[in-house]
Amino acid sequence: MSDKLTQQEVNQTAWAACDTFRGVVDAGQYKDYILVMLFLKYISDLWNDHFETYKKQFSGDETRIRRRMERERFNLPDGASFYDLYEQRDEPNIGELINIALEKIEDANRTKLEGVFRNIDFNSESNLGRTKDRNRRLKHMLDDFNKPALDLSPSRVTEDIIGECYIYLISRFASDAGKKAGEFYTPSAVSGLLAKLAAPKPGDTICDPACGSGSLLIRAAEEVGSDNYALYGQEVNGATWALARMNMFLHSKDAAKIEWCDTLNSPALVEGDHLQRYDVVVANPPFSLDKWGADNAEHDQFNRFWRGIPPKSKGDYAFITHMIEIAKRQSGRVAVIVPHGVLFRGGAEGKIRQQLIEENLLDAVIGLPANLFTTTGIPVAILIFDRSREEGGENEDRKDVLFIDASKEFTPGKTVNIMHESTHIKKVLETYHERRLTEKYSHLANPEEIAENDFNLNIPRYVDTFEPEEDIDVAEVQKDIIRIEAELTSVRAKMAGYLRELGVDA
Repeated sequence: MSDKLTQQEVNQTAWAACDTFRGVVDAGQYKDYILVMLFLKYISDLWNDHFETYKKQFSGDETRIRRRMERERFNLPDGASFYDLYEQRDEPNIGELINIALEKIEDANRTKLEGVFRNIDFNSESNLGRTKDRNRRLKHMLDDFNKPALDLSPSRVTEDIIGECYIYLISRFASDAGKKAGEFYTPSAVSGLLAKLAAPKPGDTICDPACGSGSLLIRAAEEVGSDNYALYGQEVNGATWALARMNMFLHSKDAAKIEWCDTLNSPALVEGDHLQRYDVVVANPPFSLDKWGADNAEHDQFNRFWRGIPPKSKGDYAFITHMIEIAKRQSGRVAVIVPHGVLFRGGAEGKIRQQLIEENLLDAVIGLPANLFTTTGIPVAILIFDRSREEGGENEDRKDVLFIDASKEFTPGKTVNIMHESTHIKKVLETYHERRLTEKYSHLANPEEIAENDFNLNIPRYVDTFEPEEDIDVAEVQKDIIRIEAELTSVRAKMAGYLRELGVDA
């Protein structure tokens, strides 16, 4: 029997640990406790594994061991490991002891983990219950994470498995949390598709200005095919920002710069007096965000909203505008998930949409199936903007916009619909990269056609998905009706005869 752990074993054991809180703590909150504990368990096992390796290498010379350990990716202070806490699991102040250990880890790793645990309190009565109940739950959690199937030593489990387990748990929490999940999770099929459409290359800078737990950024990084890239993100929710920082660490992307800020009102990724610009910008921003900051947009210090100010109650074009403004001039690419209203709503949004089209920035509109998200059942679309279509850019001669209707490309699931990579997603990607025309699936619209539609991007205006009904031969249908009625009359006569033989009145 192999000592190696499979992805499924790690996922199932980690998910089972959630039973400690399920039904007691809201899914939107208990995810933080479980994911922090998984993170602590991982760095503790990694630290112990390396310590034992150096112990053998340096024949137990503690000075040399300590000197070498100081050059690790992180520092685990004495008394702050998972196993130190496990030994104290019966202490009456175990919640406080966990908090102290996390604070020590932050202090010892300020460049990578500063502030990551500030939003989590293992000694919270409001979240975890009164002292007796809280201690019991925390003890159970420590017991669950001490199981052999969660020995996360490098000899037993690869870094990829740890990272994927983290994303797996986030996806399960998203399912439990329902609509609240929109804060931190994009379904893997959708994030994978968006990353492939953005197509980052070696050497690219990649930014997600509404990064949630960071999974979309990680998927985009995986598309590069090497470690030659730089990741940047911004997230307004403090607890979700912490998840993203830990997610990056677990995927060996420690250098990612993830800022905790309000992207629309106080962006933190700034160079001097202007916003930092990137080769690739991807995002799944909150749909139609209300009170996003329209009152201050006119005087935005970075002049992002020069095309127009989106409505106060719908921040979709505020995020789109921000993303386009932080894409590098004449080369940057933007891929963003939007609700369908973005394609056709009028007013201020219509004017901004027209401006973007007339600037020749819009490259593609891709309609996705309904019910892909745990947060909403509505269908969504992906917009691709390409600044290489600007004057002086590599694709300045490209004037058409590709429309793809992939709304029927899915497999029905129990709770959400699923787009499979080998079929549904492959078809979208091949159509996009080849700018291929397929009847009832894709269409290339020139600027004149879009202008004739008043710059309305509603996909059915461009992709004819109408399925003609089968022609009905009325004469043949009438003959069938006469035949069926004759057969029915015959059956009724026979039935009446059988009933008379049985002495039953018909």
